[in-house]
This record gives sequence, C-alpha cells and structure tokens, in this order.
Amino acid sequence: MGGRNIGVAVDFSSCSKAALRWASTNLARSGDQLVLIHVNNSYQNEQGAMHLWEQSGSPLIPLVEFSDPHVTKKYGLSPDKETLEILAQVAHQSGVEVYGKIFYGDPTKKVCEAVDLVPLSCLVIGSRGLSTLKRALMGSVSTYVVNHAACPVTVVKENM
Repeated sequence: MGGRNIGVAVDFSSCSKAALRWASTNLARSGDQLVLIHVNNSYQNEQGAMHLWEQSGSPLIPLVEFSDPHVTKKYGLSPDKETLEILAQVAHQSGVEVYGKIFYGDPTKKVCEAVDLVPLSCLVIGSRGLSTLKRALMGSVSTYVVNHAACPVTVVKENM
C-alpha cells in the first residue's frame, strides 16, 4: 500500500461514470488504490450480512469479486457492464488496484464517513448539474460532500 487511496463515489449513473473516467485518466497512477464508494440507501435492516456492515461499510471488495454477480448480490448492488469495463481498463493499463466498498444509509453522510474509514487521500464525485432551485429543494450529495469531507474533493460534471 505505497500509493494513495483515491475514492470515487459511484451510483452507476452517467455522472458517476464520468467521475470514474476522470479519476482513472487524470488522477490514478501506478501503485494507487482506486476505491469505489457506493452507498445503498434502499436496503432492508433485516438483510443479514448488510446489517453487519451498517456502521462501517463492507470490507474492501477486490475488482475480481466486484465483477462476480454472486458476490455483488450479497452486497445488494448490481454494477453495470460499462462501469466494470472502465475499472478493468484502469486496473490493467495503469497498474492501479481497484476495490469497492459498500455503505448502507444516507449517501451524503456515508460518503463523508468513507473518507475516514477507508481512509481516502482524495475523493472524486459526479454532479448531475441540478438547477439552483432543485438543489435547494432536493439537496445535492456533491455539495454536501465538498463542504463536509475531511479530504480534497473533486466534482466532475457529467458533460465533461
């Protein structure tokens, strides 16, 4: 673990894929660990293993396991093919170790908690580009994280 722990918040949306591409191209270098931070906010408390990880998140999941449908089902997520291809490419071409870490609960708070729990050197997060009114009414995960995370945060717009 000689490199940095670079976090990328992912929800498998197009804006989180843009953040993942940006981090892979502009930030990650050989020896770094790229840690996908995914927050499942629609889990059920009764779901066995997930309940164990409610406070601290799942263990770090290596890319080979993150690509296995049986493993991802256990964590309550389903990464799409495009995300997995981006991850495989960065791992293969850049010499970056790729892991996933799943949290359960409120994305705004859990992404910030991940910074300390992993721990992360920096974090990259996508932005959907909500209007001022929508951001005021619905809130913005990226705005909250920028203001509360204990590490440098880069926000990547979807259309970059």
